[in-house]
Amino acid sequence: MAYVIKDTCIACGTCISECPNEAISEGDIYSIDPEKCVDCGTCAAACPTESIEQA
Repeated sequence: MAYVIKDTCIACGTCISECPNEAISEGDIYSIDPEKCVDCGTCAAACPTESIEQA
């Protein structure tokens, strides 16, 4: 089950550097590609606004 980024995302970029599979894309609100996400949770642990959760 992939992780998703909620609309409370502030687009700070912290999660991008943590993702080992480059599954996160930039934007006003970042997004996670479910095909690339391996459900490791490193992005969720790094998120300062707790905007990333399991789908």
